Amino acid sequence: MCGNRILWAVNPVPMVGRADELREIVGQWARVVSGDLSGPGMVVLTGHPGVGKSRLVAAAVETLDPRPATVLAGTARLHSPAPYDWLAAVLSGRDMRTLPVPADGLAWLAQESQAPIERYAPDALLRLAVRTVRALVGDGPAVLVVEDLHALDPASLSLLAELAAAPRLPVLLIVTSQPAEAAVARHLVARTLARLSGVPNAIRQHLGPLAPEFVTEILTAAHPGLADADRLGERVWQRTGGNPYLLSELLAITAGRGVEALESLPADAGPEEAVELTARELQVLECLAAGMSNKQVAKSLDISIRTVAVHVSNLLRKTGSSSRTEAALWAVKRP
Repeated sequence: MCGNRILWAVNPVPMVGRADELREIVGQWARVVSGDLSGPGMVVLTGHPGVGKSRLVAAAVETLDPRPATVLAGTARLHSPAPYDWLAAVLSGRDMRTLPVPADGLAWLAQESQAPIERYAPDALLRLAVRTVRALVGDGPAVLVVEDLHALDPASLSLLAELAAAPRLPVLLIVTSQPAEAAVARHLVARTLARLSGVPNAIRQHLGPLAPEFVTEILTAAHPGLADADRLGERVWQRTGGNPYLLSELLAITAGRGVEALESLPADAGPEEAVELTARELQVLECLAAGMSNKQVAKSLDISIRTVAVHVSNLLRKTGSSSRTEAALWAVKRP
């Protein structure tokens, strides 16, 4: 799967259409800071690639007041996940000598190359992992950011479930994920999402495409004095499906060319003939829609960059696209 972090290349009003979600996350932080919660403040954020999950999390963390004493962030590997990937990402580059955890166990959790052969039972390792996070959080308040839950290893999922239920842990725990059907271990991810969402006072948000009026608002901010903004906004919305990432890509490729570049967008051609794509081409197409480079696609799918280039060329030919962005737009609009 291609659950990489989505960055908006160009967006003059990045939180348009997401203000309510941002306000809700900030409110959850206020409850953590005030001590109103007996455990972590839980936020579960789901959505398909490109809807701006990572951008919303970044904006929320920047908005929090008071500032978090600690921010711990980690994500899944694009390829070959190992146990406790999230915690290993958090520990990367940190001085771990002061943590009250056995050095050999800590080295294993951090996935250090010189770590000794595992000698801990799974339950013991899970307890060590929880103890490590508690030590990193200290007195808090802290923010824990877990990206791409749908691609995490089972050990990391177990750790998240334990942290979400941990008493007196002064943290705001923000988890982002594609829907469970996008995961390799669908049932395990579905159970984890349900468990996290079931935590007392948990907030569950699902980000969908932007509505036409929000696309219009973004276009107006990018092109002040835009004439007939509603009509053009509707047209751009139809072209992008309201997907924020694809909208930002469209603004990027038309930047500096004036509103005429947006006005010249080809109109929808109506229902298209069925396009037959191979299973691998579908995987590559999903990666393109998520904004990946050829190198990232190759790493994610464990194939060579040259093979990726061949697949991209075939996708452009089959979908009648002249660029990767057009192919990604086609992917969003296909049934």
